[in-house]
Amino acid sequence: MRTIDLRGRELSPSDMLAAVPRASQARAEALDTAARIVEDVRVHGEVALREQAEQFDRVTGHDVRVPAEHIASALAELAPEVRSALEEAIRRVRLASAAQVPATQVTRIGEGAVITQRWQPVHRVGVYIPGGKAVYPSSVIMNVVPAQIAGVTQIALASPPQADQDGRIHPTILAAAALLGVTEVYAMGGAGAIGALAYGVPTLDLDPVDVVSGPGNNYVASAKRAVAGVVGTDSEAGATEILVVADAAADPRLIAADLVSQAEHDEQASAVLVTDAVELAAQVAAEVERITAITRHSARVAAALSGPQSAIVLVDGRDMATAFSNAYAPEHLELHLVDAEEAAAAFTSAGAVFVGDQTPVSLGDYMAGSNHVLPTGGQARYAPGLGSYTFLRPQQVISYDRAALAAVRAGVVALADTEVLPAHGEAIEARFTA
Repeated sequence: MRTIDLRGRELSPSDMLAAVPRASQARAEALDTAARIVEDVRVHGEVALREQAEQFDRVTGHDVRVPAEHIASALAELAPEVRSALEEAIRRVRLASAAQVPATQVTRIGEGAVITQRWQPVHRVGVYIPGGKAVYPSSVIMNVVPAQIAGVTQIALASPPQADQDGRIHPTILAAAALLGVTEVYAMGGAGAIGALAYGVPTLDLDPVDVVSGPGNNYVASAKRAVAGVVGTDSEAGATEILVVADAAADPRLIAADLVSQAEHDEQASAVLVTDAVELAAQVAAEVERITAITRHSARVAAALSGPQSAIVLVDGRDMATAFSNAYAPEHLELHLVDAEEAAAAFTSAGAVFVGDQTPVSLGDYMAGSNHVLPTGGQARYAPGLGSYTFLRPQQVISYDRAALAAVRAGVVALADTEVLPAHGEAIEARFTA
């Protein structure tokens, strides 16, 4: 991992943003490619999806729309310990997701004048589950459960066909879908799957969805940007990010383990340590090198940690560490600080904050109850992670009786005349003239 030394410098907010390690070129290239793939699916539908499956997944002749018997058999063959773990994860995510549904609020503006704020679920959702370098039944839970809690009635799930599964989706993903009662499943991957969900594919009886959600690589994230405006999307949950803020009392072994745990996702994964403790930084670097050499996905981890998106950042103290973290706005933020509980309030920009050295990101990936579909690429400065609210639309319901309308009659007419929109005022007056 490279080192970025910010000590002894007075940095403006723009300077801090410029210092953030990002693989910006990879994201720019992904956006162009993803847009072309999405357009190909929009125009050519199933033909494009099959061509993309052959090119990217090395699969031909597969069932793009997954037969019901494939889903049922995957659940029947699921290992009992995995089923138990998935069911517990579902229970925990349901509890946390239920807290994300706002209650209806009624505001009485005056006698006979009522505004009701209610939250309506979208009708149809498409969820994307990655399937390239790893298997993600946990992402099935993280996408489907919040949508169900929100009240969504139709959920279509897409995941890449697997060459080593005879063109089927990985059975553990299918089993997770079965546990949640999802029966509309498509074996299609990457940017093409996002395009198919957004535009629909008539030959597959795939109707367009209202919202697309789910994590993936930079191409999947970029495809969401390409379909934004056609459908709603969650944040662009691209290649994973972890930023650890640590002080001198932190355990370098745990920090290194957590950095490597996220780097094993993808060669584009970002792993960053921010600290004012030079000795700790050196210890973490040595421990990362040791773990990388022996971990199962050593080459992938090494590529991620040596890329421009990963670094050890040296700062002068807590204030600079906090400012850097908030500028970076990481997907996952871990606080390995002696006062982590108290310090957490100052870290305002992060997809999820993991407080203390006993709360690793991998806990959030599976069993914390929180959602692991989170904004990347700095979007946590303005965008939330996935939740039940992703699938809800706030809606205002206005109800005035005649007396309440009469009370504001003159004001509406005055404002309508000021804006040179006399018909607005006339629509009010029509209610008070024979």
